[in-house]
Amino acid sequence: MAVNPWRTFARNHPKAAKWVWQIGVFYLFSLAVTVLQYALFTFLPYLFGEGLASTAFMWPHIPISFAGIDYSWNVLGYGVARNAAGEVVIGGGLGYFLSYEIRSFVAQCVNFPLQRNVTFKSHGNVAYQILWYFIAWVLISLFCNAINGLWLPLAQARFDPAVYNLLVTFITGGVSMVIYFFVYKIIFPEGKSDDR
Repeated sequence: MAVNPWRTFARNHPKAAKWVWQIGVFYLFSLAVTVLQYALFTFLPYLFGEGLASTAFMWPHIPISFAGIDYSWNVLGYGVARNAAGEVVIGGGLGYFLSYEIRSFVAQCVNFPLQRNVTFKSHGNVAYQILWYFIAWVLISLFCNAINGLWLPLAQARFDPAVYNLLVTFITGGVSMVIYFFVYKIIFPEGKSDDR
């Protein structure tokens, strides 16, 4: 009779097996959503066009000089991206910020039901969960934007938008993925619905 290592592990360590399964499924869904985000991020800035790409949108706009590049650190927004000739390129400004937030929001609209219903098999109060998920999304977005504000202007000065879009997607995706897992463990209780 063949021995099934996973069943043996799950029988001997049910809590650990549940965590391993949840982390694995969570990772697969998160990876798929990250690919979706990159696809959206590839074309959304072009939909907003050069007009919004040339509109600086930055807060708190704190000046920084690093590696010979002067730029502003921001929690919200991005500076205007320019090529070597000083011309505005798609990949910065208000258009880039709107693209970043839209692709992030769309990704969460896909991720929420997958993680809630499949990964964590939660039957908690969906309105409560959506509220806390939205609050978490806003806070995590601000945190990731603050991180991007430190390095993205340097990448914009040295790389093509396709390269730094990939970096933005995977760096912020990786950071937010770790945070979201623990948020999900809190807001997606397993079992029967409760009043929360």
